[in-house]
Amino acid sequence: MKHLAVIVSALCLGISTFAQTVYRTEVKNPDVRSLRIRYEGNATLQRPILTLGTDETLEISFDELSHNTHNYTYTLLHLNADRTESSLSSVDYLAGFPTADITDYDYSLNTQQLYTHYRFTFPNEEMQPKISGNYALKIYEEGDPEKVVAYACFAVVEPKTGIEVTVRHNTDIELSGRYQQLDIDVQTQGIGMKNPDEIKVVVRQNNRTDNEVFNPKPSYVESQRLRYMNHKQLIFEGGNEYRHFDISSVYFMGNNVDYIRFDQRYYQAFLFPDENRSTTPYLSDFDTNGQFVINAERTEDDDYEADYMWVHFFLPEQSPWFDGNVYIGGDLFGNQLLPTNRMQYDNQHQTYFFTAYLKQGAYDYQYWFKPKQSHTATLLRTEGSHWQTQNEYTIYVYYRPFGGRYDQLVGYTVVER
Repeated sequence: MKHLAVIVSALCLGISTFAQTVYRTEVKNPDVRSLRIRYEGNATLQRPILTLGTDETLEISFDELSHNTHNYTYTLLHLNADRTESSLSSVDYLAGFPTADITDYDYSLNTQQLYTHYRFTFPNEEMQPKISGNYALKIYEEGDPEKVVAYACFAVVEPKTGIEVTVRHNTDIELSGRYQQLDIDVQTQGIGMKNPDEIKVVVRQNNRTDNEVFNPKPSYVESQRLRYMNHKQLIFEGGNEYRHFDISSVYFMGNNVDYIRFDQRYYQAFLFPDENRSTTPYLSDFDTNGQFVINAERTEDDDYEADYMWVHFFLPEQSPWFDGNVYIGGDLFGNQLLPTNRMQYDNQHQTYFFTAYLKQGAYDYQYWFKPKQSHTATLLRTEGSHWQTQNEYTIYVYYRPFGGRYDQLVGYTVVER
């Protein structure tokens, strides 16, 4: 029995040691900022998903906070539906070369913060994806794959399924109007599904991953359709519309900016103290569901003429909450819950506060509260939750037939409520 216990312990240790990485769009080097993935030449805020076999192209860009030229290389990783790396070899999913260098860059012009703006497009002549699924572009320095500076994640779809989605406010768990219920129909006649376990559905609200719903089991299985009706896993907090601020100008106060000062080295932008909205009525307001736009007044090219500012956030509360932490949520921090976007509490001024170094532009944000024993943030404590809130839901449908080696992305749709 003693030997058995040792073996079991070793196996458990091995499992934890070799736990697979879940890839997200994120920056891994503090000197790299403003990572963006956009459709090339497209000024809209539509979150990009490539369609296999088309000429759609992404532009990936970021800043490095100096005028020193760095040698950056990127490679493409194929991922499973859960965003862990698949078992495929690069020859299975990649046409062209396995790596490519980033050679397109500009030095910042007329800015207090020196930086170099790097960009590249994908797919390109050197590298193209051959199959559908989730992908991550791994960007690293000096030809050393261990010196990762960022991951840029996206998806490639090969449409083979139809998806119908209804978002409604009447749910099975409460009647107070705080939640939204999704009902989903997936038409499978285009893929020849033999078993519903061959399908994985993923639902994401406003591009968040902390409250993402992964692979709920269908409520009803029909010969060529899977139905997810009155499904408790598909109930989301309605939340509230995102807050905004605009730091496009250093001369005039933009939306929600109290004042801007220059301290001989940096611009400092102080936002108005924000009100806790947990008990306030719903108020309709236009937002971009957590996204941001780089923009600078009196410039010709925002990419390398926009400056950086220290932006100061304040959420007054009479006392701190000891059962969890408050985070700044939105695309400006990759929708993650990390120490790098966690607020601190100032006892003297009775307020949560946070300071972020951001490029000029317009930003959406929210205050997210994460209880200590939870991996998911809630808006009930800080923003309130209302069924009327306009949210963006993205539904992904993956297919792996029996004996298949990877998760094909065979359908996706975006709906707004």
